[in-house]
Amino acid sequence: MAKVAFHTLGCKVNHYESEAMMDLFKKKGYDIVDFNEEADVYVVNSCTVTNEAARKSRQLARKARRINPEAIVALVGCYTQVAPDEVKGIEGVDLFLGTSNRSHIVEYVEEFQKLGSANIEILKRQDLSVFEDLRVESLQETTRAYVKIEEGCNQFCSYCIIPYARGPVRSREPESVREEIKELVDKGVKEIILTGTHLGAYGTDWGKEDSLEQLLQELVKIDGLEHIRLSSIEVTEITEGLIDILATEQKVCPHLHLPLQSGSDKILKLMRRPYSTAEFRAMVEKLRERIKDIAITTDVIVGFPGEDEEAFQENYNFVKEMAFSRLHVFPFSKREGTPAARMGEQVSAEQKKIYSNKMLALNEELMLEYQSRFLGTVRPVIVEEKRDQETKLLTGMTDNYLRVLVDADETYMGQLVKVKLLKSHSHETVIGEIV
Repeated sequence: MAKVAFHTLGCKVNHYESEAMMDLFKKKGYDIVDFNEEADVYVVNSCTVTNEAARKSRQLARKARRINPEAIVALVGCYTQVAPDEVKGIEGVDLFLGTSNRSHIVEYVEEFQKLGSANIEILKRQDLSVFEDLRVESLQETTRAYVKIEEGCNQFCSYCIIPYARGPVRSREPESVREEIKELVDKGVKEIILTGTHLGAYGTDWGKEDSLEQLLQELVKIDGLEHIRLSSIEVTEITEGLIDILATEQKVCPHLHLPLQSGSDKILKLMRRPYSTAEFRAMVEKLRERIKDIAITTDVIVGFPGEDEEAFQENYNFVKEMAFSRLHVFPFSKREGTPAARMGEQVSAEQKKIYSNKMLALNEELMLEYQSRFLGTVRPVIVEEKRDQETKLLTGMTDNYLRVLVDADETYMGQLVKVKLLKSHSHETVIGEIV
């Protein structure tokens, strides 16, 4: 049996697409093996968010060639899309695929096996006009699954290469989304996380601003589906209708990931973000007023060009004021080809580390504060099919995004249960008991 190995870099969307491509290989009788093993085909699903990610993509392609000099090596995804001429100079890579045509990857591999070449066109950004319906059929775990409903971004923030890598916004047909989710629920999935490059733009390419709301209203009707989460949404894209759904529909989790990026208005302008701190604050206040116990998580970039001590302090103070339930902290990393890489006042690596450590310490503080609000309360939790490595307790996530550890037997795996939250175990986890 022919063997294929995958290595995926980057975001959740990339991981979803790798799973979908693996399924295509499985259908053709390929065996999936570890990337460090000898395989007939190696697929590197690349990332290009930072220069480092692009470097790692090249490194992995060369590593595959060393493991098996006779194998077919394919470099796919964002890096290939953004720099097709650059990647074609990488020694030892046979196939190059951008962020389209991945549903034909097995055919290209087989064409290469027969002819020693495969004719694949890497479409330009402006020609990426259709959502490619790649879907995941075999599951890594059956309690929760990601479902991609949107591709592309039209925002062009000054630090980000993704609009060039993923193209303009393309939305997936609601019927296709429903079909995939029903199939997943039939396999035992209880929680769906809707994901995309720019999720809040779903449907805007059809000229419909309320498509996400309409889709959610359809999805809550699916029997057996217990929880629905949104992976990430811009604060400017939250509509009244969406707030109503979050406030009233039990299946839609009271949890939003709102990427802030900076709490300094000066830096937000340089980043070309489409809101001010005042607008962000107003929306967070509105959400907390309307949606009981909502968890609001965020992304923060530190050390962006021009972030002096004063701007960092503004950033830090605003993040603290917003009392997020969790932060993802990213030290700014130059990406060639973006305006931010050419800006003056670049922040030194040492300074970025200082900023990053301060923000990470604040994250621990905020997570513990958020946890403490819910100790003694009862929350719905879907128990996962794995145990915590350290404590050997079962794990799960509350509807409002608290990681819970419970002492229970395997019969609870995959079940939606009520859990009383007893005490903090760490800033990451809470000990609970099933009630």
